[in-house]
Amino acid sequence: MYINSAWRILTVGDGDLSFSQALLESYRPQFLTATIFDNYSSLNTKYGDVHFQKLQIQGCNVLTDFDVTNKQTWGSLKKHQFDAVIFQFPLLPAFNSEEDFKQQCINVSVNTLNRRLLRKYLLNSVNYFLDPNGSQLAFITSKDVKPYRQWHIEQVLTLNTDINYLGYMPFNIEKFPGYKIRNVDRNKHVKDTQGITYAFSQRISTELDSKLTQPKYLNDNYCSYCRVGPFYAEQDKQNHLRSKKHQTMTQFEVQWLADITKS
Repeated sequence: MYINSAWRILTVGDGDLSFSQALLESYRPQFLTATIFDNYSSLNTKYGDVHFQKLQIQGCNVLTDFDVTNKQTWGSLKKHQFDAVIFQFPLLPAFNSEEDFKQQCINVSVNTLNRRLLRKYLLNSVNYFLDPNGSQLAFITSKDVKPYRQWHIEQVLTLNTDINYLGYMPFNIEKFPGYKIRNVDRNKHVKDTQGITYAFSQRISTELDSKLTQPKYLNDNYCSYCRVGPFYAEQDKQNHLRSKKHQTMTQFEVQWLADITKS
């Protein structure tokens, strides 16, 4: 992940705040606002408040009870004051009960619910958080394994918007000493599975141009849904299209298109 120390940065949903703390100490951005979904009491119970206190001492604004999809929780944040917004390893909070699961998953899958979260994050980033005259970058760092790669982050989140997917860069956790990836609603440290940081902007060209990679599987003769290819024969392509893997991804895509059409 590329970080410019001149940026004004907002971190979203930063579990135990260890990413924000590492970011502040290692890169010294112009200023940093860190946010977590939990309230302070939950943060302290699950993880302790060491990073919270360190950030406060260093003058970092920390917002608790922050829901990136709900403007009513954004408190003192001013409009258009950031160059970059960063969402590390996003994932919906666990369902409270079977009944809660049934209510939230009426006619949609958990895959669609996670895509909704990320789309809303991007829309709010460009419409509210990011300065139109700044670097104007939104990052999503995610694991390159199922079910995360099934969210199809590169192509589907920005449909029918003016937001551009710019490319990706590897996320090296060693560049952020002390950062621990946390599970949503759990107090355990998550294995440092390889991460990828996806970059988005309303601009087509940014200062990241030379630092980003474009995935081959978005090219012709690949299946971008499944990241499979290239196909050297039509029979290979047809065999893949009939596969269970592809059929599952197709169902996700059909459901997603229906969902954003309604919204």
